Amino acid sequence: MSSVSHGDRRRTIVAIRESLRELGLQLSLLNRQVGAHLELKDVDLDCLDLVNAHGPLTPTALARRAGLHPATLTGVLDRLERGGWVVRERDPADRRAVQVRAVRERNAELLGLFAGMNASLDRICDGYDQAELDLLAGFLRRTGDAGAEAVSELAGEDASRRPRSR
Repeated sequence: MSSVSHGDRRRTIVAIRESLRELGLQLSLLNRQVGAHLELKDVDLDCLDLVNAHGPLTPTALARRAGLHPATLTGVLDRLERGGWVVRERDPADRRAVQVRAVRERNAELLGLFAGMNASLDRICDGYDQAELDLLAGFLRRTGDAGAEAVSELAGEDASRRPRSR
């Protein structure tokens, strides 16, 4: 029998939810500051992150991943392309199609703005052993997947068609 009471477990789960909300807020504020330094809107930075992580992507695939209407995405891509963050190229497999590719040479500028947070995260991770890090990574991956599923449900999508986290 577990020595942790149901009330203690419930309080811990509530604390985890509150901590995740606070983390989401702080990361959103950090992204807003990074975007301001780069003269990018929040949605621009989100789309750039998606292209960096999953690209090259067709505009349709990017719109789906970002949860944006294609017309909205056109404006985002125009701003990112003008800023030199992405390029639109013909798909080598289908010359009628276009793919959006991140300009990797710009990543150093982007990563430099996140350097403080990345260094802090490295220091935090130094306090955990490998098994604990594996547990945390799994929890965060599953939490991200749950968030993607919740987004799909709210958007009225079939969650099984939604791309999973990395």
